[in-house]
Amino acid sequence: QVQLVESGGGSVQTGGSLRLSCAPSGFNVSSNLYCMAWFRQAPGKEREGVVTLYTDGSTQYADSVKGRFTISRDNKKNIVDLQMNSLKPEDTARFYCAARFCRSLRPPLVSSEFHHWGQGTQVTVSS
Repeated sequence: QVQLVESGGGSVQTGGSLRLSCAPSGFNVSSNLYCMAWFRQAPGKEREGVVTLYTDGSTQYADSVKGRFTISRDNKKNIVDLQMNSLKPEDTARFYCAARFCRSLRPPLVSSEFHHWGQGTQVTVSS
């Protein structure tokens, strides 16, 4: 059974940084079988994709976070991290880790394409 647990959220001021972690159970991130992604949802808004990490190590970032956010995988710790720099108030949202069994497929960065979800972690950026 696949489970995802996020950690690392918090409150920062504009320009600050946070690092989120996603710890999956039920599979190893090193197996190259699961695509991993981060999504976020702000109050009153739809859930939006932030970044996907494909099994070949390539990534797809939302335009709004390019150059500021970086996804990485730590095979030894079996976690996927999201380093967020230069945070803005509009980044305030609940961030969710997501996964899907994909092998060499490259699912688009939309929530309906991902089958496993964590509970989310809150990120608040104040001006």
